[in-house]
Amino acid sequence: MTQANTCIVVGVGPGLGAATARRFAKAGHPVALAARNIDKLEALVAEIEAAGGRAKGYACDATVETSVATLFEQAQTDLGAAGVAIYNASGRARKPIAETTVDEFVTSWERCCLGGFLVGREAARVMQPRGEGSILFTGATASMKGYAHSATFAVGKFGLRALAESMARELHPKGIHVAHFNIDGGIGENSDDDRLLPDAIAETYYQTHAQHRSAWSHSVEVRPWVEKF
Repeated sequence: MTQANTCIVVGVGPGLGAATARRFAKAGHPVALAARNIDKLEALVAEIEAAGGRAKGYACDATVETSVATLFEQAQTDLGAAGVAIYNASGRARKPIAETTVDEFVTSWERCCLGGFLVGREAARVMQPRGEGSILFTGATASMKGYAHSATFAVGKFGLRALAESMARELHPKGIHVAHFNIDGGIGENSDDDRLLPDAIAETYYQTHAQHRSAWSHSVEVRPWVEKF
């Protein structure tokens, strides 16, 4: 994989989104940072550029088809064609099922799953002519288990995992690596050392991207070392 290919990260917050952007920038990728609120990206762009990388922030609503298409077009013009796309956005309404509204259910599904489809589809369109690239999806424990009061999140994350699996079967033979990451635990840092560090997760994303095609991973699970299983 050519290191100069742009890495597009959709759903950039201060945790995992920022960590993946830093890691891919460190490896030489220009990074396009996308969020609904572009103002919150300024500090991270400045940080990456101060460290010698290339970065640019973009306003993008991943649930809107034209917004995603515009993101990829602008990023290609500014930084170069995408060689890596990371979908890190999600949403949820934590409520009993009897109290969950249709709007809450649809909005969560759109952010967890529909956005992944739009980003993944646009990435595939860019990558297929070159026959290379990585499309990486951020899942969660909810990708595998539907907990109480979490129907909106579980449906969205289950759907994202299904999307990733279908895309992998189609795109792997075309040279495009598709991987789904089950982030099985809370993200952050505390004195008990029982949370997943964003930088450590980002390293797993990068190493998965860097795998040789003879030994690609698709379903990747990360959890804290003190997990009791």
